[in-house]
Amino acid sequence: MNTRLNIVITTLFALFFIVHYGYAQEKRNIGGYFVPVCIYEGDTIPYVNLPMVYIFKPLKFKNDKERMEYYKLVRNVKKVYPIAREINRTILETYEYLQTLPNEKARQKHIKKVEKGLKEQYTPQMKKLTFAQGKLLIKLVDRQSHQTSFELVRAFMGPFKAGFYQTFAALFGASLKKEYDPLGDDKLTERVVLLVENGQI
Repeated sequence: MNTRLNIVITTLFALFFIVHYGYAQEKRNIGGYFVPVCIYEGDTIPYVNLPMVYIFKPLKFKNDKERMEYYKLVRNVKKVYPIAREINRTILETYEYLQTLPNEKARQKHIKKVEKGLKEQYTPQMKKLTFAQGKLLIKLVDRQSHQTSFELVRAFMGPFKAGFYQTFAALFGASLKKEYDPLGDDKLTERVVLLVENGQI
């Protein structure tokens, strides 16, 4: 145990000195690969930036049903999260482009064009989503854009359409006003999203 501890401490000290005293940084070719290096007291030392790794306390399931629900959540996040990211990218691109247009008429024309394109692109995907996946998508859109789906629809398409879509969603027991709460109701979802995003599950 002491030997392991000594190895860990020695490694941490080595990393500390490499980071804090390797003032001159450049790239050198080692065995056919370009890797970042730093020079410490005349020695060239290659280093590699390791990716972030999330470590969570192991989950404890009360029963098989709870376990299955967790794995269902993982599947749903893997299916829905890429859509939420794509929607957020489209929102940002649309907003930036709208700023370049000369007047409100031109902006409304572009918004209708984007709306038509989104319907054509995403309607087949949306039809394949389960009810649970649809509700999850609403929350993940809020996570990505920091605005609820209702707020986004209202901002781009006006209050009438926002109200219409909200009423339509309510008929199926959903709400476009649902907010993502990573520290509360969506704590487990946030854990799964981080792990999926990082390629750990």
